[in-house]
Amino acid sequence: MRILVALLFAIACMAAAHADIWKWVDANGVVHLVDSKTPIYTWVDEHGDVHYSDTPGHEAAVSVKLVWVSSGSLEKTEEPEEEKASGGAEYPGETPEQRADREQAEAYYCKQATEIYDSYVNAPQLYKTSEKGEREYLDEKEAARLIAETRAKKDEICR
Repeated sequence: MRILVALLFAIACMAAAHADIWKWVDANGVVHLVDSKTPIYTWVDEHGDVHYSDTPGHEAAVSVKLVWVSSGSLEKTEEPEEEKASGGAEYPGETPEQRADREQAEAYYCKQATEIYDSYVNAPQLYKTSEKGEREYLDEKEAARLIAETRAKKDEICR
């Protein structure tokens, strides 16, 4: 019985040591890595300073999107310098199967983002739907802003 308890304790310790790693990008484009899926809220104050919290303590606070990176620990998330220079795409603790799944998902989302961007660029005129369900056509400035935002998102997804 003691052996079973010790074995269960060892398994629990191993499971705690290898958590999932999540990333999120702040308003300044800085990537943050966390080992918990606890919601994170961010907001920019009137002075332009970016704030983060685990509670939505400000009226402008929005929840950040956590993106799964890999299994493992935060201590092993720093890429070696040669991988940074070569553009290494593997994440610490990622198995070949996980890498293939991640790359397949990234390719899918890149294709979707590219199709959306291309449809905006090739549309005769862009519009948004009002609350009443009516089309509200965008002027040239609004359309250009939307296309620029969409391209930036596409470039971020397809990096």
